[in-house]
Amino acid sequence: MSRDRRHGLVLVKLRDVETLHPVEVRVLGCLVEKDMATPEYYPLTLHSLQNACNQKSSREPVVNYDEHTVEQALELLKDKGFVLRVSGAGHRVEKFAHRLGEKLNLGRRELALVCVLMLRGPQTVGELRGRTERMHPFTDLEEVERVLELLASREPEPLVARLPRGRWAHLLGGPVEASAEPAEPAAPRSAFDARVEALEREVDELKRQFAAFRKQFE
Repeated sequence: MSRDRRHGLVLVKLRDVETLHPVEVRVLGCLVEKDMATPEYYPLTLHSLQNACNQKSSREPVVNYDEHTVEQALELLKDKGFVLRVSGAGHRVEKFAHRLGEKLNLGRRELALVCVLMLRGPQTVGELRGRTERMHPFTDLEEVERVLELLASREPEPLVARLPRGRWAHLLGGPVEASAEPAEPAAPRSAFDARVEALEREVDELKRQFAAFRKQFE
């Protein structure tokens, strides 16, 4: 294992495959989430992406990145072919889009699962089915498990791994230590957190409806 320091972020290389720093994981995951859940507001400006990274709901852990940190991660992801800049006609400010699907040859089902694992950490099959609903509606738990097994058996490198207590984790940031898993299940979300998440979903839906309404007059 070797380490390379660029732009203040430490990158870990495992078996000659450059893995992603946690900041890169969060930035890339947010781009994928907004692409799949609210495509009418995608690609994202730097400011919008910073807000997406720092959301207090649907994120584990909650972070508080400044604009410079997000910009550093974007540069690193762009160098690796995971992100591209979008400019030109129709874009008054510079925006950013992901290339995770093209880079790793992932379909919509795979992208949805990897995205939620990137943004919320290790989760069970049931949690993943519920939290990917806005990106891809899985038929049942068995379908989720089948896709996870395919991601875990990919060659030359798996993208996810099964952890104790029926949880799964992504491997874009390198191996996940089973000992790092909490000894007890995470405490249930507070009513306040659940309400915030519900309100954010409602706001996203209202934005989607407004965007569709506005297009009728363009």
